Amino acid sequence: MAVELAFHNEIENIMYASHGNPIKDCIQCGTCAGSCPAIEFMDHSPRELIGLIRADMKEDVLESNTYWTCASCYQCTVRCPAGIDIAGMMYALKRYTMWKGQYKEGLLGPEFSKAFVKMIVNSGRSFEPILAATYLPKYSAADILQEGLIASGLLLKGKMPLLPRKVKRLKKVQKMVRRVIPIGETE
Repeated sequence: MAVELAFHNEIENIMYASHGNPIKDCIQCGTCAGSCPAIEFMDHSPRELIGLIRADMKEDVLESNTYWTCASCYQCTVRCPAGIDIAGMMYALKRYTMWKGQYKEGLLGPEFSKAFVKMIVNSGRSFEPILAATYLPKYSAADILQEGLIASGLLLKGKMPLLPRKVKRLKKVQKMVRRVIPIGETE
């Protein structure tokens, strides 16, 4: 008979599968929070999030925006005196919530992640103008105008193509991606 794991064990197992640095080693020093450039946008610091996971406060963790706000700069991971891959934990939490379909409504991250994966599966690569359609509707008119100005500057300087480039052997890329990411057929 299958035994249901405690939430903290589920997260530790996901992290162990990728890096093997368990969050149980966290000494709650706060170095991660002090190193984080995105801390002001998070509802819980990485240290607090680890505390919530260790206390099996699953609902509080799943309702948090912290892992979706993470800038993936790895400063927390590099500076952690306990050697915990905190950025890896943030990715593990994103994967967990996506797999379980349990994330706070209205967050940009899950929708962006779904659009990104769908694009990779369908075309084999990312194309920023199409991805922008995922998040631009949530911005104000002034923000959309600013994004348009940035995009046009990138286009004019040749830093962003007007049309996506083709991927050689797309079927092989799609097969590989489907082995890694548990998704259905492309739409």
